[in-house]
Amino acid sequence: MSHPPAPYAVVVPTVGRPCLADCLRALAAAEGPEPRRIVVVDDRPGEPPPGGAPGDLPLDALGPLADRAVVVRSGGRGPAAARNTGLREVAEPWTALLDDDVRVGPSWRAELARDLAAASPDTGGVQGVLHVPLPPDRRPTDWERNTAGLERALWATADMAYRTEALRAVGGFDERFRRAFREDADLALRVIDAGWLIRRGTRRTEHPVRPADRWVSLRAQRGNADDALMVRLHGPDWWARAAAPRGRIRRHAAVTAAGALALALAAAGRRRAAALAAGGWLLGTAEFARARIAPGPHTRDEVVTMAVTSAAIPALATWHRVAGELRHRSAGAWNGGAA
Repeated sequence: MSHPPAPYAVVVPTVGRPCLADCLRALAAAEGPEPRRIVVVDDRPGEPPPGGAPGDLPLDALGPLADRAVVVRSGGRGPAAARNTGLREVAEPWTALLDDDVRVGPSWRAELARDLAAASPDTGGVQGVLHVPLPPDRRPTDWERNTAGLERALWATADMAYRTEALRAVGGFDERFRRAFREDADLALRVIDAGWLIRRGTRRTEHPVRPADRWVSLRAQRGNADDALMVRLHGPDWWARAAAPRGRIRRHAAVTAAGALALALAAAGRRRAAALAAGGWLLGTAEFARARIAPGPHTRDEVVTMAVTSAAIPALATWHRVAGELRHRSAGAWNGGAA
């Protein structure tokens, strides 16, 4: 005897990027049971449009599902706070989280229904399968490779379904994570610590590489402050629990220390010692640049970008990590924002 599909809502935070229309269009076109509710969370900062209207958000891309959509505003406080704002609108037993730059597969709704039907009572979350399309005619750039890492990531909220009960039990997303980085791992670890299971489902979602300028890797170093918060909240073994790469922060700190020492020694007139320290900085920077250039397309623009940013990243990463350690030195458990 077949059971009716589990009711679910879809929550999509957005800052109004053009890709939102493609996301909503793919959701509407997918085969399978329709969501009872679609919550689009407008996280653009500033005052709401006159009369509280959704402004220029492309809800018409939902076609026949548009009458199930509601738009709420979260005030530009980041994706964690935006998802919590959306969760407050959900009454369904399951909440499917999608990023606004994904495109669900043509059978996504049917596959989601099967994923939810197969979930045991102690399953709190079911992860989707992400695919990042890369250029077929050349090697991927550093930015493209970083995005492709989502295919191996655990618990990515680009496509993640949680029992609404489990989300509310742990207080939703920790809003101290202001970027789309680590907030998904933090939530999942808290859900697991609360006694729920999280498993991987079968539904498939495409996550295109969004356009980015050559300095995107420098801005990404802000995530090192979030790593400091993760250590404070979950202990130094959280990387292993989340199967997350540790990155190069220790090497970055060593390279930064060598550069700072070279400058200090030079200022003190100790030229020989300064040259040795500068050599250490140069070797560390060259090794980092080579590690980023080697798997790439080797175009002139990519090589120049990698060379320049590789010289700046160690100091930036170290700065953000130290700043995060200081900022979050007294951080306690998240006390809830989605109840």
